[in-house]
Amino acid sequence: MTQTQDYGPNPVEIRDTDKYRDEYVESFVDHWDQLIDWKARAEGEGHFFIDVLYQRGARKILDVATGTGFHSIRLLQEGFEVVSADGSPTMLAKAFENGRKRGLILRTIHADWRWLNRDVHEKFDAVICLGNSFTHLFSEKDRRKSLAEFYAVLKHDGILILDQRNYDEILDRGFFSKHIYYYCGENVKAAPEHVDEGLVRFRYEFPDNSIFHLNMYPLRKDYLRSLMQEVGFQCIKTYGDFQETYHHDDPDFFIHVAEKDYKLEDGEEST
Repeated sequence: MTQTQDYGPNPVEIRDTDKYRDEYVESFVDHWDQLIDWKARAEGEGHFFIDVLYQRGARKILDVATGTGFHSIRLLQEGFEVVSADGSPTMLAKAFENGRKRGLILRTIHADWRWLNRDVHEKFDAVICLGNSFTHLFSEKDRRKSLAEFYAVLKHDGILILDQRNYDEILDRGFFSKHIYYYCGENVKAAPEHVDEGLVRFRYEFPDNSIFHLNMYPLRKDYLRSLMQEVGFQCIKTYGDFQETYHHDDPDFFIHVAEKDYKLEDGEEST
């Protein structure tokens, strides 16, 4: 298995959804948990996702961006039923290993979001797409297709929880991160080295001097919310760094909670 990333002679020209498969080389995945720091991340986010799922009566969860397994494992430990999917087999293998270390056997599925229902044949109370993962989709067609697949795999009253970096801030005012909630690893640097309206190229530096990159599409918050609505999601609530009330330019991350359930307006009759 390849150990090095290859973006060719001009890395900022690589703006292709399918590139993510090559970006998560084994050596990068082996460093990923240093970037996250599971203990610090758990402290940073608290019980936010657990509380949101409990409040909406969700028990059966599809984690479509499992990564190295942080949220899948945390939800399993809280008693949820979880299926763990990812487009990177290397990430899934690491997640399975992390689960076994904690006495858990993850149900894993290697799946591309654009054809999610080809590989997933169950319905779920909630789909979670976390870790800024949706940013790997570079075309609007891929984004719409993936959201439609998330919608289809949900039960009639299901919810989608999807997060993203605050790209509005990065595009409009430059990058600044508190590194409190998501990428909490000590002595790990994560910052963009190129930014334009169609690409943010992040550089990750680790204590052993390893350097990796990810090319990502900079999703603006309102654009993503509108895509969710156009696909069919109804009520969409957006949080900034796990807070419902926030200043627009403050959060490192936005978390969108989108409901599939159609709620009647006052005075409206069902048919």
